[in-house]
Parts: sequence; structure tokens; C-alpha cells
Amino acid sequence: MRTVLVVEDHDDTRHWWEKHISEAFPKARAMSAATISEARVLLGKEEFSLALVDINLPDGSGIDLVREMGRTHPEIYCVISTIFDDDEHIFSALRAGAMGYLIKEQPLDRQIQQLRAVLHGQPPLSPSVARRILIHFSRPLEESESTEALTDREKDVLQLIAKGYSRPEVAELLGLTSNTVASYTKVIYQKLNISRRAEAVIEGVRLGLIDPY
Repeated sequence: MRTVLVVEDHDDTRHWWEKHISEAFPKARAMSAATISEARVLLGKEEFSLALVDINLPDGSGIDLVREMGRTHPEIYCVISTIFDDDEHIFSALRAGAMGYLIKEQPLDRQIQQLRAVLHGQPPLSPSVARRILIHFSRPLEESESTEALTDREKDVLQLIAKGYSRPEVAELLGLTSNTVASYTKVIYQKLNISRRAEAVIEGVRLGLIDPY
């Protein structure tokens, strides 16, 4: 983890993250923006590994910013940091491309601990968010909802994708070519009826391939 972008309009919270992000990622430096416009300026100048994004920003929605970064900077690992813990916000953020979702009402040191999950290949999720995801997807699949079961190799690929590994990293870890991983990914997405990496996180949790806690 090299450089972290913090997009947060509350001064105290933004400055706290700037000061303490190194506790989560010792070698990282933090840069911050109070608005979407400021974030876009930084995104045009710097290379970021991770973005920590609030939802309610003065000039728009952080969810829209996450969606935009997914198109323009797909290499950035986006995590939402917000007061909202309802299904509408959680699943809107995940569908937009967020790879994690942290609730601000927790002590900030707990948020740091959860953010560190990135280093272990896990999505950073507050416990209440993880529970909502599990509850939402706890119903058994009908035959019509899952046309084919995933093979063991497809599960391996899905697990690594859901943990945030890039295609070349998945290929290296599994001893495959990048093109083969791309083919597996296409088949997995078709079988699970998903279209983006964030949905793979949800499926990885639902199938028990990654630990949401």
C-alpha cells in the first residue's frame, strides 16, 4: 500500500485519517479531499492504491465517485466510510464497485483494524454490514438462479478476485496464464449472473469463500 486517498468533508475525521492511516498501512502516506472536485484533481495528479470515501459529500455522492473511479482508475481499491448502514446504501455502494464498507459510528481504531483486512486479502467490512450481506444472501439458491455449480478451479479464481487480487496476480498465484484467468472470470460471472468485481465480493462471502469478519 503506497498512497491512500481520503475523501471526507468533516475536518476532524479527515485529519484523523490523515494522521493515523499509517497505523493501518505503515509504509503508506495519506492525501485527502473534502469534495468530489478536489478528489478528481488529486486523482489526476497522483497514483493511489486505496481510496476511503464518504457517501455524503458537499458536491455529490461518494457512491457516484466510486463508480467513476471504477471506470477511470480501476486499480484503486475503494472502501466506503459512512454513517449509513441500511441495505439501500450498502448494496448501492457495492454495485458501484466498492470493495469494502465501514461504519463511522464504530471507534476509529476499530475501523483501522477492519481496514487492515485489505492486507490479508479480505474485504474491509464492519460487522453489521457483513451480517446484512449474509442475511441478504442466506436463502438457498433455486435451480433457476444458479445454472451450473462452480468447479473447484473456478472457486479458486473467484476467491482471489473477491479478495481484490488483479488478474496477473491471480494468474501467478494459481500458475495460470492471464488469458486463462480472464476466461475463467468470464465463465464465473456468467454462472453467477454478475458483472463486476464488487459483486464477486458478495458472492465470495455468500459461498463461504472469504471471511466477512
